[in-house]
Amino acid sequence: MAEENKLVTEIQSLTARLADARASVEQRFVGQHAVVEQVLSAILSGGHALLVGQPGLGKTMLVDTLSTVLGLGSARVQFTPDLMPADILGSEVLDVLADGTRAFRFIPGPVFTQLLMADEINRASPRTQSALLQAMQEAEVTIGGEHRALGRPFHVLATQNPIEQEGTYPLPEAQLDRFLLQIDVDYPDRDTERAILLATTGVEQGAAHPVFDAAGLIAAQALIRRMPVGDAVLNAILDLVRSARPGAPEAPGWIAETLVWGPGPRAAQALTLVARARAALNGRYAPTLDDVEAMAAPVLRHRMALSFAARARGDTVEGVIARLLGDRMRAAA
Repeated sequence: MAEENKLVTEIQSLTARLADARASVEQRFVGQHAVVEQVLSAILSGGHALLVGQPGLGKTMLVDTLSTVLGLGSARVQFTPDLMPADILGSEVLDVLADGTRAFRFIPGPVFTQLLMADEINRASPRTQSALLQAMQEAEVTIGGEHRALGRPFHVLATQNPIEQEGTYPLPEAQLDRFLLQIDVDYPDRDTERAILLATTGVEQGAAHPVFDAAGLIAAQALIRRMPVGDAVLNAILDLVRSARPGAPEAPGWIAETLVWGPGPRAAQALTLVARARAALNGRYAPTLDDVEAMAAPVLRHRMALSFAARARGDTVEGVIARLLGDRMRAAA
């Protein structure tokens, strides 16, 4: 009982800090409450996020604001077709020392930070995109045969423009799966856009303030993993993820002709973590079915592929997820 009371107290304290952090972010990134919630959930879960949206929607400003609020060192890489892996990871150079001898010296690249913004990640070649695979999965890189640890914590927030596809290289499935969430940043509604105009075109603009530091964020991430998950929520997650796999016993008949491939175990892990994080962001001590439903699309949309027949019918991944949610949430309720 004492341990449970301690956990409740810690979650209450974290919830208060998260409310402050969210308010601080929204001083600059106005009105996009769901986007802020999803990005914070991804970072609280210790993962990476892919932000997909048209230019000019504030994706870059959001990442810059998060680095301030979370107290993390940050770096930004503009991905272009001529970007090389060494431009991200760093390289070894040959130095001539004072005594005339020569030795290699490592110059770290921008990946050696805590919050890396990979801007327009799909504009770089597959070779350069792959430079982030080890970093995102293992928080280290191997250069010159030596393993080099990255910052702790380490998060990648990448952006992608969904409408301008000429001269781009789609991310491979293995890399997409390393993003905990794909967060779609849409146009703001009228009231939100009015608030943005008032907040950003005057003499003074809202400023974010630090709420966490690196150590505090790491402690918060550990606390999220200690939050209990009820059997009903866990079973709903398993049912939902497994029902999206063609050929799985739990999958409805229409999935086989709709999807080419579906989410793996990493999707279930991600959904369990971000459901906990969303619960903490909303002042709850354990995730509910509402948290699973709210976070299902960001977790699943980049881990599924429509068949040719489904695309010809005009089906969308979002529609498939909504249909599966309707079936599984009704069964779990």
